[in-house]
Amino acid sequence: MTLDEFQAAARRTINPRLNAQDRLLDSVAGLSEEAGELLGLIRKRTFQSRDAPRERLAEELGDALWCLAVTADALDIPLEEVAAINLAKLEARHPDGFSSTRTADQWSRAQGE
Repeated sequence: MTLDEFQAAARRTINPRLNAQDRLLDSVAGLSEEAGELLGLIRKRTFQSRDAPRERLAEELGDALWCLAVTADALDIPLEEVAAINLAKLEARHPDGFSSTRTADQWSRAQGE
C-alpha cells in the first residue's frame, strides 16, 4: 500500500458531518492526542518497567498515521508529497547520515553563535 492509497482509505472514515475547518481541527487535535498516547506507553515502558506490547504500539502509531493522513487531506496535500518533502529536507540536512557534531554546528550557526 502506498501512502496515497492509505490516505484515500482513511478519507472513507472521516465524519461526513464535519465541515472542512472542523475536519482540520479534529484531525490535528487527534494527531496530538495520539502522539500523547504513544508517549504515555513509551514513558511507562521506560520509567516504570511496564510492558508496552508491540501490537498496542503499532495501533497507536496507526491512529497517529490516520490523523496525519486526514490532516494532510484537509489541507489538500497528498501524504506522499509530505513524505517526499520531509525526505528532501533530511537529505539536505544530513547528506551523509545523521551527525550530532554537524547538527550542533548547524544549530549554533542558526542561533548566531
